[in-house]
Amino acid sequence: MNPQRDDSDPVRDQAVSYRLDKRSVRTHFERAARYYDGAARVPRELGARLLEHLEPVRIEPARILDLGAGTGALTATISRRYRRSRVLALDLAESMLAVARGKTWRLLTRQQFVCADAEHLPLAAECMDLVLSNTTLQWCNHPDRVFSEILRLLKPGGLFMFSTLGPDTFCELRQSFSQTDALPHVNKFMDMHDLGDALVGAGFADVVMDTARLTAEYEHVEELMQELKSSGSGNALVNRSRGLTTRAKMKRMAQAYEVHRRNGLLPATIEAVFAHAWKPVPSAATSLSVAPPRL
Repeated sequence: MNPQRDDSDPVRDQAVSYRLDKRSVRTHFERAARYYDGAARVPRELGARLLEHLEPVRIEPARILDLGAGTGALTATISRRYRRSRVLALDLAESMLAVARGKTWRLLTRQQFVCADAEHLPLAAECMDLVLSNTTLQWCNHPDRVFSEILRLLKPGGLFMFSTLGPDTFCELRQSFSQTDALPHVNKFMDMHDLGDALVGAGFADVVMDTARLTAEYEHVEELMQELKSSGSGNALVNRSRGLTTRAKMKRMAQAYEVHRRNGLLPATIEAVFAHAWKPVPSAATSLSVAPPRL
């Protein structure tokens, strides 16, 4: 009798476990739009730091894409910084863009709003000079596909700059949930080096990567869970539990989280990843044009 074949593949199974259900991602952000600004302190902090990274760059973009614009905080800021530029705010959730329009109505003559997926951008090739993206990449199943799309729509010499979350983000929450069951409860985030390799693989040049480690603090783990829900960052993994998490499981998770308490507060680690990269200028045109601006 032939032995039973084992078709299990740990690498494949892990990839499936941490694959995002994009329909759920969209639904979470649609529902969170009205609460987002009051709850999204991590995206707000990373957005401020992303703009600090942009500050020394010498660039005068005619067209800018805010990829994953959310409720438009970054859109409004870069519209004021680059007053002659036209800014396109793109997001997966229409309700987020509705809030963004309300914030920036005085600048509408220079702005456009598009509801679309970052992995499938409905934009013409070489139509942008600058693409900014704040805490959006972690909601994409295929970052390499996003990078290829951005390279396609950037003009030669154009700049791509983004922030996202690294693998240590919410490590305490992930460890605590592991005490309740074997299901994934927290998204898996890409390593900085893998993101850098993906940027190079897509065709970007002069790739620069950086990380920062931040800590958010809470009196109770329920505050962290509510903040994640209100900011649209709930569990959207394909292999998540489809039923309500029981009180018993939440209690076990909360008890497990207590081992991390320091000075009366519960920490939540945030590993921030920042990057910028340039679309190369074709070699045949190099002698005829000015080299792209650099830091």
